Amino acid sequence: MDEEPERAKRWEGGYERTWEVLKEDESGSLKATVEDILYQSKRKRVIESHGQVRLGMMRHLYVVIDCSRSMEDQDLKPNRLTSALKLMEAFVDEYFDQNPIRNPKKHIAALKKAVDTVCVGEPSLYNSLNLAIQTLKHMPGHTSREILIILSSLTTCDPGNIYELIKTLKSLKVRVSVIGLSAEVRVCTVLTRETGGSYHVILDESHFKELLMLHVRPPPASSSSECSLIRMGFPQHTITSVTDQDAKPSFSMSHLDSSGDPGLSLGGYFCPQCHATYTELPVECKVCGLTLVSAPHLARSFHHLFPLQAFIESPVEKLQGDRYLCHSHSDIQRTFNCPSCHSVFCVECDLFIHESLHCCPCCIHSQTAP
Repeated sequence: MDEEPERAKRWEGGYERTWEVLKEDESGSLKATVEDILYQSKRKRVIESHGQVRLGMMRHLYVVIDCSRSMEDQDLKPNRLTSALKLMEAFVDEYFDQNPIRNPKKHIAALKKAVDTVCVGEPSLYNSLNLAIQTLKHMPGHTSREILIILSSLTTCDPGNIYELIKTLKSLKVRVSVIGLSAEVRVCTVLTRETGGSYHVILDESHFKELLMLHVRPPPASSSSECSLIRMGFPQHTITSVTDQDAKPSFSMSHLDSSGDPGLSLGGYFCPQCHATYTELPVECKVCGLTLVSAPHLARSFHHLFPLQAFIESPVEKLQGDRYLCHSHSDIQRTFNCPSCHSVFCVECDLFIHESLHCCPCCIHSQTAP
């Protein structure tokens, strides 16, 4: 393995002479400096998420959560494990909202059950990565192969040479990212650098959540990735009355994932290929293997292929006309113009549009207006 860059060893470099960033205004206040720092961080999120880059729509992501004794530390309240599991639930909801090709219920249930886990011993990166590889290596080439590790411990107890395993991960095009809860660990730096992932160490709980949400967006697909068409079914929801003579009761396949007793139903979503019944979407048909989704589910993934253009920043003095949406904000210093309809927004609306709406509301309004 190549030696890590010199700047990566000097982790203190980012904290040298930090007082030079702070500047007082005429009244001696630091408010303007703090607001500018917050503004730059918000703007950075929009700029970094924008780009005409081919993204992998079909994703296979393994999440590995450290359950060693270090997860009992209480620097995150009430402890690291509980805090991590709570944030992971929010991550799973957001992940499946932005990538709605599967159903999150099983994952949420597993996270809730893991709260009672007793944290003992040492973690093993080797065993975790090796277990994930056994499944990911069989995934088709047109899908992304990702592993996200939440690591609390500063050590790893491995039964084999992890650097050989890193070479295997790289050859299989598995992208490994790590979020550290304690401090930077060299083996994680090498692991993420060689596989093309990211490595961050959290500052606090809010920063932890921010780092998790960075993994909601699909990663860029490499030019060597295969392209393939995916068969999907779009079943319509059917409701049948008990008095209907043609009504045919059927068992829902959804009961196979639940502990409850199966029950007959007259309606639901019927697989267009094998006519199996399901009570909700999206789901993979347990009979024929067809992915069943609704059109809105697929549309919510569509914005990853054609991201909204970054808005153009301009000072508020250049604002012309009354096409302004943020009348409640009277102290705005910077405005952002949509390059298509030239509507003007504040930084909060700019962030909301690019991270949640994924479309300019004024552009939509002008298209639907008579």
